Formats: sequence, C-alpha cells, structure tokens
Amino acid sequence: MGRPLPPVADEVGGHDVVRARIVAAGAELLAEGGRDALTTRAVAAAAGVQAPTIYRLFGDKRGLLDAVAEHGLARYIAQKKAHVPLADPLEDLRAGWDFNVAFGLAHPAIFALMNGEPRPGHRSPVVASGLAILERRIQRLAQAGRLRVPEERAVNLVRASGVGTVLVLLGMPEDRRDLGLSIAARESVIAAITSAEPITGRPGAAEAAIALRASLDDAAVLTPGERHLLTELLDRLARSGA
Repeated sequence: MGRPLPPVADEVGGHDVVRARIVAAGAELLAEGGRDALTTRAVAAAAGVQAPTIYRLFGDKRGLLDAVAEHGLARYIAQKKAHVPLADPLEDLRAGWDFNVAFGLAHPAIFALMNGEPRPGHRSPVVASGLAILERRIQRLAQAGRLRVPEERAVNLVRASGVGTVLVLLGMPEDRRDLGLSIAARESVIAAITSAEPITGRPGAAEAAIALRASLDDAAVLTPGERHLLTELLDRLARSGA
C-alpha cells in the first residue's frame, strides 16, 4: 500500500467524502492483509484522519467493518441484479450458486467478514438485497411446482450449504482445491429441496401448499385479512411435509 494520505479536516468536502475515504482505505487494507489488518488505527492512518472521526462516522469498529464489507459487496450485488433469470428456475438456481461460490473464492476477505460473525436480527441493506434475489429464485421453484420443502427452509439450506462449501474450499491450498466439491454440494442441496418433476396429478397436501403459497401475491381477489389467514394455513400444511 502507498504512503498514508495527508490528514484532512472532517469538514473538508463534507462527512460523505471523508466517510468514503475511510471506507476505501479500509477496503484496501482488507484486501492486502485480511481482517487482522483492519484496525482502527491502521485505517485512520491510511485515510489521513484521526481515530475519533471513525467512531463519529461509524459508531464503533463493527460499524466500520460493515461499511467496508458493503463496499466490497456492492458491485457483486449489482451484477446479481443485472442477471437475466433463466427460463428454467432450477438452472437459474444452479447459476446463482456458481456465481456466489466464485465470488467467495475470489474475495475471501470480504466473504469471511460477512460470514464470520453471525448476528441474529442484524442484516445490512446490501446483504438483504442479495438475499432477496435468492428468495426470488426459490419462489420461482415453488411456483413451478418443483419445491418439496417450505421456501424459508429451502433458502436457509442453500445459504448454509453455499457458505460451508466456500469456507471449506478456502481452507484448501489454492492449487489443490477440489472445485468438484461445489458441484456435489450444489446437487445435494437441490435434491434435498426439489422434486424431480413438476407436481402433476394429485400432489400431496404439503407440496400443493408450497406451490399455492408461492403464488398468493398474484391473488388480487383476496382481502389482506384473507391473504394473511390463508398464508398461515398454507405454511402449516407446507411444514407438515418438511
């Protein structure tokens, strides 16, 4: 990394400019030295600000870490949003899995930062945006009659398997990584959450409930209260087959 930038007063260019400068310095430190390099003192020196400025703008070190991670994820999420869904929802899910694994392997520091410390109830806007894309992929499977477990469980199974796969691969020497592991894990989770063929004929109650639940947003004839009640009933039926 180059020499630290000269100090700048907080008011020069406004807080947004100073904040962006700090985040950029943190992202560079993270890329070069991993999370251990992302100390408040190091970031302040690299950005040319005093440490109190970081606390004033980000609240604490966790806030700084979140901002740096979101900075690294922004382009990734933009690419996900730009993806045109494939006609086959199952192939679309496969494409999403492969894209996520490739990102994790290419950006291990950001991936570890986002997945190393689970915090119940906390979800950044950038992470929530990415999760919404996965939820939509799973919903498409349900609408096509291919989902055999409730949507929430399917989303969590894909997330858990995907994160675990990337972490295991990152733990291997780069020149000896078994990338076939990702394919095997992907197909295992797909087999666990989907049916081999679309539901036809007389499906079980759970499978039918999952498919109908995914299409409720299109049921304009229902009042909000009716939709809420039907959602509860369908969720209960869906869980009966999980």
